[in-house]
Amino acid sequence: QVRLVESGGGLMQPGGSLTLSCATSGFTMSSYGMNWYRQAPGKERELVAGISSRHGNTVYAESVKGRFTIARDSDTLYLQMNNLKPEDTGVYYCNAALLSNSYWGQGTQVTVSS
Repeated sequence: QVRLVESGGGLMQPGGSLTLSCATSGFTMSSYGMNWYRQAPGKERELVAGISSRHGNTVYAESVKGRFTIARDSDTLYLQMNNLKPEDTGVYYCNAALLSNSYWGQGTQVTVSS
């Protein structure tokens, strides 16, 4: 059974930091491109960061470049978020993608507010 379980979300003041984790099981994570998406209230889900399977190449949304870092190990995906801003508020989802296969976690809420 494929599982992706996000954790690490919460309430943080602007300028703070959070690290999200996504624990995976039931598939070979090393073969999959891994991504973090987020969905803010009233907005569409958007790609925040991605990391490739083979070489670990990364891609970031312009809005988070220089503040967020995506990383992976054998079965866990991470997102280090620094200098958080109110516009970073949303539900963050972990995604695994390989050809026509795409798996999603249930999401973790991140709220940035003073």
